[in-house]
Amino acid sequence: MLNKITVLVGLQWGDEGKGRMVDYLAQEADAVVRYQGGNNAGHTVVNDFGTFKLHLIPSGIFNKNVMNVLGTGMVVDIEALWDEISDLEKNGISTDNIRLSDRATITFPYHRLEDNLEEERLGSSAFGSTRRGIAYAYGERYMKKSIMLGELNFPDHLKKRVESITEWKNLILKNVYKSEKIIKADEIMDWLNEFGGKIRDKICDTSVLLDEYYKDGKKILFEAQLGTLRDIYYGIYPFTTSSSTLATFAPIGGGLPGRKIDTIIGVMKSFSTCVGSGPFVTEMNEDEAGLLRETAYEYGASTGRPRRIGHFDAVAAGYGARIQGADEVALTKVDSLSGQKKLKICVAYKVDGKSYSDFLLTPALEIAEPEYIEMDGWDEDITSCRDFKQLPAAAQKYINKIEELTGFGIKYISVGPERESLIIK
Repeated sequence: MLNKITVLVGLQWGDEGKGRMVDYLAQEADAVVRYQGGNNAGHTVVNDFGTFKLHLIPSGIFNKNVMNVLGTGMVVDIEALWDEISDLEKNGISTDNIRLSDRATITFPYHRLEDNLEEERLGSSAFGSTRRGIAYAYGERYMKKSIMLGELNFPDHLKKRVESITEWKNLILKNVYKSEKIIKADEIMDWLNEFGGKIRDKICDTSVLLDEYYKDGKKILFEAQLGTLRDIYYGIYPFTTSSSTLATFAPIGGGLPGRKIDTIIGVMKSFSTCVGSGPFVTEMNEDEAGLLRETAYEYGASTGRPRRIGHFDAVAAGYGARIQGADEVALTKVDSLSGQKKLKICVAYKVDGKSYSDFLLTPALEIAEPEYIEMDGWDEDITSCRDFKQLPAAAQKYINKIEELTGFGIKYISVGPERESLIIK
């Protein structure tokens, strides 16, 4: 059962299966709130309506009784948002229950342009950005150059701000990137009027809305994007996202900064995956990774890029759960491991001949070697299992070992992408 305020977060690099867990838990929720990130990553949800890839809209959208909020801590590409709304509506999913924080900021086409120019400038040293402009949208928030969604309701004020910002942007394009491209203020205003006009009626002070929900005793579920190891403060910096993926940021980024969290649910995958650059200690060679990638369909929900595949990293996952303060843990994609003869779990890192059981800074991770234990795999199809004891003995031992090594108990075990393909342990 959900408490009044529950936060669901990723414990690894992202792509842990948060969307399927939010879709499941949203059956009990009154509101689902995204509190950070933009359309640079996605949540794949499989339910009775079909298979959907959500990038900005919370995964509670499939429950018509749930209010879905895009929180203050998000950066929102309004064109991408409208595309997502249109896709849901075409599939018979109502989007009337979406609200946008008037204090969330906008990701603009010029942010995407800058992202591409910088990745091209970096060449082989590129960060592996999704090129959706997220870093630039967040960076400008701290430089006081962002535009809030609520400013769409003040056209004269908005025009002056756009003119000032585009003048600054063109100086950067010309003098830093030596680009011949010119950002025109009137074209940006046309873009804002076109897509802003389509979503303006959903913009409000969501902190008032959510506080009313809280006072009425309603259940609020906060949904994170990406995972602990991509957090701007505690992740594998600088190979991180540009926002805080931590549960403790949820009330701030979501719109309830004065309220306390009741429960934190952390999601971890039964093996490791990673999209983008940065150290990935347990990465498999491609011969080994290729089959598991296809079996588990490990491709980025936003970019379609093949994910890097690794053995389960108990050091990283344990760190992720500790930093998040997880009260409960969900383990996903256990069914994808069926057919693996042997399973490895990383229990420590070796750096310069010394063994470490704690998660390390990026420079150390880049030269770290994994220390593994090996366990037996299983061949059985486990997708129909709904009780822990129905799982093959080897699967039970693998899950119990993950609990032991990470130090966190597992409550939910996902044995398939569908909403009901879940074991409550």
